[in-house]
Amino acid sequence: MTVTIYHNPACGTSRNTLAMIRQSGIEPQIIDYLKTPPGREKLVELIAAMDIPVRDLLRRKGTPYEELDLDNDKWTDDQLIDFMFEHPILMNRPVVVSDKGVALCRPSERVLDLLGGISPSREDNSL
Repeated sequence: MTVTIYHNPACGTSRNTLAMIRQSGIEPQIIDYLKTPPGREKLVELIAAMDIPVRDLLRRKGTPYEELDLDNDKWTDDQLIDFMFEHPILMNRPVVVSDKGVALCRPSERVLDLLGGISPSREDNSL
C-alpha cells in the first residue's frame, strides 16, 4: 500500500498520525508541506478527493487567517485556495493520501480508515 502524508513535524496531531501509519507497518512518503508545499493544482485535487468544503482545510490557529480576514464570506473557494498556495501554513494537517482515499486526519484515528482497517497494534499486516 502506498501512503503519503502532508506533514508538519511541529504539529502533535501530525506526528501522532505519522506514528500510527508506521505502527501499521507502512513507511509513508512524507511531504513536509511547509518546506515543499503542494502546487495549486495539487491542492485542488486533494480538496476534491477529500470531498470537503475548501474552508474545512483552512487552519486558523498560528496562521495569518485573522489578519487576512479569511472568515469573510467575500472570499471565493478559488481565492481561498490561492491563499493556501501563497501561505502553506494555512493548510490544515495532516492530510493523508492512500490507496483507500484521502482525508484530513483530525483526529489522528481517521487515518485508520485509510490504512484498510489495519490496527496499529496488529502483528500481521498482510492484506
